[in-house]
Amino acid sequence: PIGSFIFLGSTGVGKTELAKALAEFLFDDENAMIRIDMSEYMERHSVSRLIGSPPGYVGYEEGGQLTEQVRRKPYSVVLLDEIEKAHPEVFNILLQVLEDGRLTDNKGRTVDFKNTIIIMTSNLGASYIRERSENVTQDKLEEVYEDIRKNVIEFLKQKLRPEFLNRVDDIIVFRPLNKDDMKEIVKLQFKRVQEMLADQDYYAELTDEAINYLVEKGYDPAFGARPLRRLIQKELVNELAKEIIAGKLAPGDTVVVSANADGLVFSKKQEAA
Repeated sequence: PIGSFIFLGSTGVGKTELAKALAEFLFDDENAMIRIDMSEYMERHSVSRLIGSPPGYVGYEEGGQLTEQVRRKPYSVVLLDEIEKAHPEVFNILLQVLEDGRLTDNKGRTVDFKNTIIIMTSNLGASYIRERSENVTQDKLEEVYEDIRKNVIEFLKQKLRPEFLNRVDDIIVFRPLNKDDMKEIVKLQFKRVQEMLADQDYYAELTDEAINYLVEKGYDPAFGARPLRRLIQKELVNELAKEIIAGKLAPGDTVVVSANADGLVFSKKQEAA
């Protein structure tokens, strides 16, 4: 493969999101990502599903979940989610992919992984990362982060075999998100909302008060950015849709989203005379 990485970190810090962004950046297509949930491969008998069932068994015609998708999308990011949950036999298959860049499926076809990037994610050590990162001042952050990184990689070494880790190009430990990161995430998410609205000829602006309100209400160190994303969907996107359906906004209008003590406030921007 072009590269193979293990992403470690708490839930909701952007491991999967980064894989999506990588697929879009490298292959100009967010769909150039093959996602396989490794929690489905906890049993020994489920391992054959990756490369396909042997002849005469149910599912032989379908091909393997991994091999078939890579055969159809040779240029892609392969995301193996929650790698620590996979059965040890799965690692024997992945060893071959990381070493030789190819796999033979159940029909004897060789599938080439030379143009893929393999990303494995894991929540191993997530609670440790969270505990160590709490109440850390900005000047100590680098020092603590380095310490966290070493210890989390030790956790990983206890869980995965050395010959497997040896074939991975890099292990990346994600830091927990702070409130400044959350502000950037709100802006990014809002940019997507703006693009969605612009397709229908509606326009929107977000004030600093609204950003701060969303960050304060949606920030949860334990769950990362996921609660924030749900909050934006519920209180911003859904409410904007209601305004449009109710006819309060006409095509061409710009809505300004601000906030007060009760929540988000939507007002139509008055055109300057």
